[in-house]
Amino acid sequence: MSSNEFLKLENQLCFSLYASSRAITRMYRPFLEELGITYPQYLVLLVLWDHKESTVKELSEKLDLDSGTLTPMLKRMEAQQLIQRQRSTEDERIVIIRITDAGLALYEKAMCIPQALLATSGLSLEEIHKFNEQLKRIINSVNAHT
Repeated sequence: MSSNEFLKLENQLCFSLYASSRAITRMYRPFLEELGITYPQYLVLLVLWDHKESTVKELSEKLDLDSGTLTPMLKRMEAQQLIQRQRSTEDERIVIIRITDAGLALYEKAMCIPQALLATSGLSLEEIHKFNEQLKRIINSVNAHT
């Protein structure tokens, strides 16, 4: 690749990642609208469906979201009765997030999302798996050097 090619938009890894992230989020939107949640809320629920509870700090680390972004979203989710927020009795600085029965009920409704997305993506399960593994390597490599 010539030096002139390096600064073309279509050759920028950051733009390809950005555009693919937006496209995938658009694919999720109709499914999540049926559940009454946003994509970031879906990510929180994915963690809580797996672990039932988490601290705000743990959620922040897992989802790579700062507390300024996460806290208002968690307040909205609590208003929707999807989660409960409670201060730790041992350390009031720690806020524990627990999934509610209403949040757990969405799990059953969300079960169809991965298959539906696979069907609409035009990609095979193997392609998606390989791409996801490559992305994880990129994330780990970049995080190790920043």
